[in-house]
Amino acid sequence: MDVRIEPSWKILLQEEFEKDYFKNLALFVKEEYKKHRIFPPGSQIFNAFNFCSLDQTKVVIIGQDPYHGPGQANGLCFSVAEGVRMPPSLVNIFKELKNDLDKDIPPHGSLERWAKQGVLLLNATLTVRASTPGSHQNKGWEDFTDTVIKKLSEEKEGLVFILWGAYAQKKGSVIDQGKHYIIESAHPSPFAAHRGFFGSKPFSKTNAYLLKNGKEAINW
Repeated sequence: MDVRIEPSWKILLQEEFEKDYFKNLALFVKEEYKKHRIFPPGSQIFNAFNFCSLDQTKVVIIGQDPYHGPGQANGLCFSVAEGVRMPPSLVNIFKELKNDLDKDIPPHGSLERWAKQGVLLLNATLTVRASTPGSHQNKGWEDFTDTVIKKLSEEKEGLVFILWGAYAQKKGSVIDQGKHYIIESAHPSPFAAHRGFFGSKPFSKTNAYLLKNGKEAINW
């Protein structure tokens, strides 16, 4: 089937788009957009891929569900559109960035600038019904994003995978640790951040690894 996604990802994932589960997922998502308010907007579902091509990808951050509040989700995990109030997890991410690299907390919560530098901001589930967290789980998205992670592990070398919280860590179990650098810590949510997220220094660790392997550091 024809999926509107950045060309390098389309080539890598074409077989996946032809599988029955993905066709069923596409039908489900299409019906959901007709009947309910769904986030992100349809044109932004694959933003993680469209902002960050396969060749460009250096870092992968794994999230879970898109934000389910009005105007929040923009297809990039943990990110919100400019002008939208930052959710608590994102505030904590910026606090850790300040602690780690002494970078001031930015005026908005859009992480497009990260994505454009090679950070794949991948949610496990790419759509959600308004005000209904988890509503599009177990419909096929997790199978799709599992394949993305597995193919990245197999096809690329020297990637940094940032896995915040038990869910992301379980999803990252398919990553070849001999080929890639995995950074794990507690989740940045207010419920968990003080149990190992704060002080974990993921941003400086990522850049040190990239530079060591001859790649350009991320301007976080």
